Amino acid sequence: MKKAFIQLHIAVFLAGFTGILGKLISLNEGWLVWYRLLITTVTLWFIAILRDQNYRIAQGPLMRIFGIGCIATLHWLCFYGSIKYGNASIAMVCYSAVGFFTSLLEPAILRTRVDWTECLLGSLTIIGIYFIFQFDPGYKTGILLGLMAALLGSIFPILNKGMLMTVSFEMLILYELSGGFIFLSMQMPVYLKIFPGGPFLPSLRDWGWLFVLSWVCTVFAFNLSMRALQRISAFTVNLSYNLEPVYGVLLAFLFLKENRNLHSGFYAGLGCILFSIIAQMLRLWRKRERPLLKA
Repeated sequence: MKKAFIQLHIAVFLAGFTGILGKLISLNEGWLVWYRLLITTVTLWFIAILRDQNYRIAQGPLMRIFGIGCIATLHWLCFYGSIKYGNASIAMVCYSAVGFFTSLLEPAILRTRVDWTECLLGSLTIIGIYFIFQFDPGYKTGILLGLMAALLGSIFPILNKGMLMTVSFEMLILYELSGGFIFLSMQMPVYLKIFPGGPFLPSLRDWGWLFVLSWVCTVFAFNLSMRALQRISAFTVNLSYNLEPVYGVLLAFLFLKENRNLHSGFYAGLGCILFSIIAQMLRLWRKRERPLLKA
């Protein structure tokens, strides 16, 4: 059990590290996501063929999975765009708004009851982002892209819930990323015409960070979370991923020294967001433990 918790938190830490890599890689967000998808997809297909996995899937679910993969790709584009137009700290803080958007969209998509406590806690995140926006107007574009990334990031996990009833997690990720890669490859000429700038070939340094991003922070982190899931509950895994933006901000302070460029508004907003995350985690833990106490 202890090993599973260590694996899980390494996976969450690596997820938080993606923001740093987005800043270190000199490519614009379009090429960065394209190369990440290319390396990750090729690697996952190689592993699937090497393991002789049955990767056949019916056409109906396949098209739906490809659609979800397109949403995930747009999420990555907005997330790394937020880093490029703002910074890693801003992008990770805005990503914490996923909980707020999920509290509104999940009941609408899955036809479930609205949890007003989740909405209230999620709204604290939006208040925190508003503080940052007010005190740091120079990050306006980065904040708007970060909020769009959070909105898109809340949609595809909700849609994945239904797909996981019929498709294994490994196949779902494989085909989602494949669909996202095909979609982005088709859109790149239009995308680069609207958002030009930056080199299209990675430098040697960029290649190194791209392989870290694709192999370590995507493939390896995914395998770690899957191994942890075999020993601990999905509830604990999802709860632990609330720490991703916290790790991301701390890493940005440590490696990129972004705290030097941030003002009091950022810390006021970050305080609201941290309070929201901690309150939600405590609430979920109490909700989880209550039936056990009654038993």
